[in-house]
Amino acid sequence: MVTFFIALAVLIIGYLIYSRISEKIFAVDDRETPAIKNPDGVDITPLPKWKAFLIELLNIAGTGPIFGAISGALFGPVVFIWIVLGCILGGAVHDYFSGMISSRNNGESIVKLAGKYSGRTIEIIMRIFSIVLLILVTAVFVVSPSTLLESLTNMKAWIWMIIILAYYFVSTIVPIDKIIGKLYPLFGVVLISMALAVIIGIMANSNQYPMLELFNNFKDLSASNGSLPWWPFMMTTVACGAVSGFHATQSPMIAKCIKSEKEGRQIFYGAMVAEGVIALIWAAAAMAFFRVDTADGWNALNIVGGSSNSVNNIAKGVLGTFGTVLAIVGVVICPITSGDTALRSCRLIVGEIFKVDSKKMKTRLILTVPLFLAVIGISIWNFANPSNFNILWRWFAWSNQVLAAICLWVSTGYLYKTKKNKLLSLFTAIPAMFMTMVVSTYIFAEPNLALGRWIPYQVAIFIGIGITALLSGFYIYKIIVRKDEVLLEEQNE
Repeated sequence: MVTFFIALAVLIIGYLIYSRISEKIFAVDDRETPAIKNPDGVDITPLPKWKAFLIELLNIAGTGPIFGAISGALFGPVVFIWIVLGCILGGAVHDYFSGMISSRNNGESIVKLAGKYSGRTIEIIMRIFSIVLLILVTAVFVVSPSTLLESLTNMKAWIWMIIILAYYFVSTIVPIDKIIGKLYPLFGVVLISMALAVIIGIMANSNQYPMLELFNNFKDLSASNGSLPWWPFMMTTVACGAVSGFHATQSPMIAKCIKSEKEGRQIFYGAMVAEGVIALIWAAAAMAFFRVDTADGWNALNIVGGSSNSVNNIAKGVLGTFGTVLAIVGVVICPITSGDTALRSCRLIVGEIFKVDSKKMKTRLILTVPLFLAVIGISIWNFANPSNFNILWRWFAWSNQVLAAICLWVSTGYLYKTKKNKLLSLFTAIPAMFMTMVVSTYIFAEPNLALGRWIPYQVAIFIGIGITALLSGFYIYKIIVRKDEVLLEEQNE
């Protein structure tokens, strides 16, 4: 348990220190937020800080820090390092800046912010990735709870799909405080309670479920599980809980509801760290519960079945009947709460593109229906052939992290354009470079995608390094060479 508690302590200390550094670099002040300045009663409305925190947590979490962490456990205890450092230095910074920059710009989406701080080309790219990602997220979170509910009831998955889709549609078009504002805080408590119950159960049965320790079991478990190497696949497998681009579409939604910029640190950075803790718990639980001692002395993991089954097995094995009920509630409710806010965010982004006011119900319906039909089409495509889900998930994983990289570059552009000391932009540029290398390598190395089928893994790594070096070189030119040119021009004037 030593590794787990060290990782937990570092996450908490990271929040206490690095969140304040983020706040200082952003430089919060007493200006009015959109919720105070321009409330519309639909999407822009003030919420209490505690409620905004729990809604933000549910929006960004869903089953991501559960399913992703369980799958990430196959890479071994090294996943703890990624969750902790990824969350503190990348993911929480990503969420904080995407939320706070949006608040400074009247709650504008990450797409609009990309155009303002990184140029028209990046805005167009962000439009494509944001809309595609959000539609994929909604479809993914129709499929997973529907199939689980089918296994638990006598109703077919397609019936559950219709019920869930109907809920998504209604939740997307009604004011945010009518359904989301009332139910999400309760669901947030369920998500947190489920994680705490599981880790307490694992610790109480430590003799039966000993955790893997980083220093004693550093060997990459992916070798014994026939899985992929940790670079860059661990960074796409464990997104929620570490770094996730989906969050950049969610933070602006809550940025419309905060009552003060000073709340941003606890809500945006804090919710991401809370999600990191949840991911840490489920990764540790998976490594303890599914641990198998092999003949050669190494440890392996025997995770059988899908993520929903894994969650159910852990909860039932550790907590009995209570755990089964808790797991079912969490695995069914959590994805649904991410699916409806994904569709809502998509509606807001499309509304910005066409420059329409969403105050009227008619307008919201016109924006939502085409998106809703796209979600239905993808869901039916998946149900027609369940193996399509793996394809859907791989493209979702990659596009999600591409969005994270772009958002971090957008945040870098904001710091570069608004701060006299251009070097402050390194705060977001460094994680942006890292995520650029992750997604560049992934698209060329993933063996189940087109490029990865014929490009060797080692070559894909060098391609990723090359793409990152080109983008980073351009940025470094901007903050060093171009900075000197600007100073010279100012002196001549």
